[in-house]
Amino acid sequence: MQEKIQKAKELIAQADALLITAGAGMGVDSGLPDFRGVEGFWRAYPKAKALGLRFEEMANPQWFEKDPALAWAFYGHRLHLYRDTVPHRGFEVLRNLGDTKKYKYFVFTSNVDGQFQKAGFDEARIIECHGSIHHLQCTQNCRGKIWPAEGVDITIDDNFRAQEPLPRCRECGALVRPNILMFGDWSWESSRTDAQSRRFQNWLAMLEEEGARLAVIELGAGTAVPTVRMTSEDVARHFGVPLIRINPREAQGAEIGLEMGAVEAVEKLGIRN
Repeated sequence: MQEKIQKAKELIAQADALLITAGAGMGVDSGLPDFRGVEGFWRAYPKAKALGLRFEEMANPQWFEKDPALAWAFYGHRLHLYRDTVPHRGFEVLRNLGDTKKYKYFVFTSNVDGQFQKAGFDEARIIECHGSIHHLQCTQNCRGKIWPAEGVDITIDDNFRAQEPLPRCRECGALVRPNILMFGDWSWESSRTDAQSRRFQNWLAMLEEEGARLAVIELGAGTAVPTVRMTSEDVARHFGVPLIRINPREAQGAEIGLEMGAVEAVEKLGIRN
């Protein structure tokens, strides 16, 4: 383990640019649930257990049509949870580290919680591949528009039901939903994430053109939804660099796999503000 830590330190120190990729495990040290396995999800949402719903069944756009009060209870609770959560110190340390690099950093995350922005990361250097709970869209996608969820306040009763009035589209009056890519989702408006993706691809192309040395640090990305892990591996392979994978349970598959959480890894790697 110590040999891997030393190798990771050297790669980070020598890098001209930093790619930070992150899954749900990144937020665990901030107190956020990672919904690992059905039991983990049910501990966070007992009502879902009572209904016999797994995360992938609950996180489905069908509920905005079948049972809007249940859908907005689930997403409204998460919206307020993420608003109230303070990002752990590892975010700030990584941001400051990225700011020291010649070509700065980019963040690729499947998290919809907005914690990177809350921690001060540059909005223009983040791609949220599954969208963001802090942005809304019409369930009918009537104008293809996305707007901030600021001012949306969801009241949830003891039966885990969102109370009226539920958020409505300011264009057509239809129910709105978070701009999040859900399971079985054919109506997600991807334009915001598409724009982020273009900026990310332009950054990678610039690094390649300049011959920049890139370090890839992956944090808390599991195998259940492998988007982040696949992106980390693809970019590291393309640039010919070892992937630094930080995950307390699923660190396998990378040349430098560190079985630890985000904050512990920052401390072990000796990264300082």
